[in-house]
Amino acid sequence: MKPDEIAKLTKFLRAKFELPAISVKKRPQKDDSAEVYIGEEFVGVIFRDEEDGELSYNFSMAILDFDLED
Repeated sequence: MKPDEIAKLTKFLRAKFELPAISVKKRPQKDDSAEVYIGEEFVGVIFRDEEDGELSYNFSMAILDFDLED
């Protein structure tokens, strides 16, 4: 992903989740996706999808069962 896309996605996620600690970072050796962090913790991946002239982004976040324990 291009730096301007990463900046726009970071701004969008911070506003949407009301979470200034969320950030989007370039993935090493990948151009079709970026990593999402809250602080220093990796939380997911955003994939860039361009099909039939339309652009969208898909956010994928895995939640492990032990993460749900108190």
